[in-house]
Amino acid sequence: MKAIIVHGGAGTIRNEERIPKILEGVREAVLAGWKELKRGSALDAVEEAVKVLEDNPIFNAGTGSVLTLDGKVEMDAAIMGSNLEAGAVAGVWGIKNPISVARKVMEKTDHVLLVGEGAVRFARLVGFEEYNPITEERLEQWKKLKEKLLKEASIPHWKRISELIREYPELLRSTVGAVAFDGEEIVAGTSTGGVFLKMFGRVGDTPIIGSGTYANEFAGASCTGLGEVAMKLLLAKTATDFVKSGMDAQKASEAAIELATQHFGNDNMGIIMVDRNGDIGFARNTKHMSVAYLREGMKKPIADI
Repeated sequence: MKAIIVHGGAGTIRNEERIPKILEGVREAVLAGWKELKRGSALDAVEEAVKVLEDNPIFNAGTGSVLTLDGKVEMDAAIMGSNLEAGAVAGVWGIKNPISVARKVMEKTDHVLLVGEGAVRFARLVGFEEYNPITEERLEQWKKLKEKLLKEASIPHWKRISELIREYPELLRSTVGAVAFDGEEIVAGTSTGGVFLKMFGRVGDTPIIGSGTYANEFAGASCTGLGEVAMKLLLAKTATDFVKSGMDAQKASEAAIELATQHFGNDNMGIIMVDRNGDIGFARNTKHMSVAYLREGMKKPIADI
């Protein structure tokens, strides 16, 4: 039973006029992934779906990534299959599609995770050209938010940024991802620009295998929200363990979010899953999380937020 689900990030969308464009974006991504899935490859499907989301500036990944405290882009991405092959990059810049670089790490190196300058050098080595993912909208947002942060604290630090996120929960609408099953292999992929005004050098859950991205013979999962929560709970791997224990993808997704809420409260996490039966699951403890999914037997994708 082939199936694919994508997400465009969890959080709060205060400007509801953006919702139709967000739904259009996840719908476009799942259709692009489904086209590849029909050809037979969950790996190609996940990469293509995530690339579509990375190329859409309304999402916080690839083009449109948010900026660090010092006004730069540091992107993370990971991809993993149920054969436990995985590749990831962290803190990269000057790249259009980090998910594709993550796949190259998986396929062309003996490593799982490359970071920073080394990851960028590898990307250039395997043919990825220089690209500026910073948009004018993100630059203007960064200027306004940094000015506000500096007014409230002479030395900005994570506690202050956390307070800013609580005041402006839309900042948490980060990360994109996809999970697919082609009848044989499950693949999960995730990509993000991180959290607005994050400390330079900060890496979230997305490229940490088991935290924001994970796949095995039972299920695949991609997380979105505040990365530190997913990292402390190894949430993506934990969710697949729930499937191993007998839950379907939906019950496992709900259990994973319940765990996050139990330990860290509301408004911090979302997750999407596909299990080995082709069942789809998704859950969140935020106000919004854009998703779209499609599986055999459906005439068109369902998109929700």
